[in-house]
Amino acid sequence: MLEYVKTILLKVSFDRMLFEKELRKAFKFLVADELLQLKQWCYDQFSGKYLFIINRVFAKLQP
Repeated sequence: MLEYVKTILLKVSFDRMLFEKELRKAFKFLVADELLQLKQWCYDQFSGKYLFIINRVFAKLQP
């Protein structure tokens, strides 16, 4: 499921609102370990463009 979420995020990364919506939806499907992996991947891939969104969405996730 993690790879599917990554694929979706890559496809919607052109739009800020879609990106945030899909990132939030990922929390419904992924377990804690996968969410930590997704968090790191998002920072690696999108921190230059969507840092604020990533920080806000993952703020409640504890390492």
